[in-house]
Amino acid sequence: MGSTTFEVEGMTCAHCQRAVTEQIAAVDSVGSVNVDLAAGTVTVTASRPVDRADIAAVDEAGYVLAP
Repeated sequence: MGSTTFEVEGMTCAHCQRAVTEQIAAVDSVGSVNVDLAAGTVTVTASRPVDRADIAAVDEAGYVLAP
């Protein structure tokens, strides 16, 4: 398992944190998701490398993954 951290813009509350967590947790191979609202980041631990395209559903949910 490996971890990757992404910057996410637009998260401001616990609802945002939950929405981002649920979107990413639904991706195959994802073992855990840790959203840090204060830092505006999400750390994804998965059994294979995860890239931005794998978690594009976050953008579709109304948040912006920083490039």
